[in-house]
Amino acid sequence: MQSNDVSQSSTTWGHFAEPNAFRDPERLLSSFFGSSTVGFAICDEQLRYTAINKTLAELNGHPVQAHLGRTIREIIGEGAQHIEDLVRQVLLTGEPILNFELTFRSPARLREGRWINNLFPFKREDGKVVQVGAVVVETTRQQELEKELASLTSKLQAEKHRLRLLLDLDELLIAQPDLDLPQIFPTISDLLRPVLEHRYASLAFQEAKTGPHICARDVSLLPAATDSTQLVDDIATIQRALQEVTVQCLDLHTIDTGPNDARGMLQRGLTCFCSVPLTGRNGTVGTINFATGEHHSAGFCESNLPFLKQVAGQITRVIDSARAYEEISDLTKKLRKETIYLHEAIKSELNFGELVGESPGLKRVLSQAEIVAPNDATALILGETGTGKELIARAIHRLSKRSTGSFIKLNCAAIPTGLLESELFGHEKGAFTGAVTQKIGRLELADQGTLFLDEVGDIPLEIQPKLLRVLQDQEFERLGGNRTIRVNVRLITATNRDLAKDVAAGHFRRDLYYRIHVFPLRLPALRERRQDIPLLVRHFVQRFATRMGKNIVNIPAETMNTLVNWDWPGNVRELENFIERSVILSTGQTLNVPLVELIQSSDGRPSGNTLEHMERDHIIRVLRETSGVIAGLNGAAARLGMKRTTLQSKMQRLGISRREFES
Repeated sequence: MQSNDVSQSSTTWGHFAEPNAFRDPERLLSSFFGSSTVGFAICDEQLRYTAINKTLAELNGHPVQAHLGRTIREIIGEGAQHIEDLVRQVLLTGEPILNFELTFRSPARLREGRWINNLFPFKREDGKVVQVGAVVVETTRQQELEKELASLTSKLQAEKHRLRLLLDLDELLIAQPDLDLPQIFPTISDLLRPVLEHRYASLAFQEAKTGPHICARDVSLLPAATDSTQLVDDIATIQRALQEVTVQCLDLHTIDTGPNDARGMLQRGLTCFCSVPLTGRNGTVGTINFATGEHHSAGFCESNLPFLKQVAGQITRVIDSARAYEEISDLTKKLRKETIYLHEAIKSELNFGELVGESPGLKRVLSQAEIVAPNDATALILGETGTGKELIARAIHRLSKRSTGSFIKLNCAAIPTGLLESELFGHEKGAFTGAVTQKIGRLELADQGTLFLDEVGDIPLEIQPKLLRVLQDQEFERLGGNRTIRVNVRLITATNRDLAKDVAAGHFRRDLYYRIHVFPLRLPALRERRQDIPLLVRHFVQRFATRMGKNIVNIPAETMNTLVNWDWPGNVRELENFIERSVILSTGQTLNVPLVELIQSSDGRPSGNTLEHMERDHIIRVLRETSGVIAGLNGAAARLGMKRTTLQSKMQRLGISRREFES
């Protein structure tokens, strides 16, 4: 090969060497033959290799000597067709062909390769092309790296987009001061659609007894259902996700052979369903579900699984935070209500303090209270008005395992029928006219404690089934609400009515009667335990005298006998009120009892000669104590708790003469 031949074609080599190199052809050829990165070969007019460097020989998969004298096709096989055509073109035209790309697999290589090729002519002095040189650079690995780089760039961009969406989702959730997740769920679904490309989404909450409940849906991309019974969510898949706490997917084949609700998805154009559990600090609270129109679920679920779990985690944290805030708010309200309630209870007139008495009847009831208290059973306290039914209920609570909890009472006869349900179960804001705020009912206040329902026989029939449900299931809903509230309450009831007769008359539910009649206690009336009256009188005198700053140490025997012999239709409550008035009227150390009040029966008429004689004797005794003085602060009228003119009228009516109290 002549040097001038090389120089004539040197202008075609500019892509491969510095311009100065072409002035020294031997140096140029030597550099190509010795290169470890660039392949070089020369072919004759019969397309046989006349020269080749080691680099290209290794690329072709044969030794250098195996190339010499053999054709291109014999070396690289079927991949030679295009190269042969180009080499012939250079031989024919004498023009180089630069930077063309070839992709093929030679017989000696296991996989396809990629090369950048340059062909240039070698000419004689007469200009005829007698040989063609080839400079080859393999770019297979470069191409692979470019593909990997493109794939990595695409993945990074996708991950960046996912992170941006997660930040946007976080901002959306945090921006809701009073989070209503079902209400903003369609917005959440729209936000996630660029990544998930779903056509349907739903949010399900786990209910303790009914299972998963779909509380929100995004159907904006679905055609209208032709049948209202067609379902989109596959409840079985959701239940499986809740039970196994793993992502569950349903593909086209599974849907087609699944239950009716799954096949209903096909009718809406959905072929892939995915359910992701929402697992928080208190366990799995529900699922977030997506459906697409793809023909298989693998790509939808596997490629997006980390993103789906991150979305589920964000939503779960918000649910946990909202529920924790709600629990704290409810506890704060409950404590506030309990504080107010307990302050009112302390001031209550019926808070008698200790149970006073030594009669067998009272001891029997107290013994029964000690028996039933630790058992947490429902107790029914029977007795007339004023016998101390609430005191027995409080004693049962103090002796029970719930003594550290609240004792909440409700007098069912003292509250109008229309408000009783609200007092018992509470109500939500707007539940009825005038319900401007949420109200916590007595049942919630009594959670972990005891609820005492006084006059339970006065509960209207329409409320009784709700109370029965509380006794059976320990759960209820507030008035105007749909959230089930669970409580742990012990119920103690009391009544002065004959509930058995009310049941027979249809005024009280038989099933409720049996539920509250588990352990009945019957309190004796005060007239049935007269031996306790002196103890009660002294107890009340001491309590009221201490409160009023008086020193009453003497109770006349005649007065005590009168009090013991009176029937006390109002029982202990009537006796307490009567003694309080007596202490108010007493100015010295002797209890001044207005016995004249006891002479009047319940209808205001005199009760007979016996009471009339008692009243006459009492007035005479007081007149003797005041030396016949009627008027004034220390006069008989003041001691008897009546006006002077009233006393004079009574003296005239009873025939009391002056000599009877002056002698």
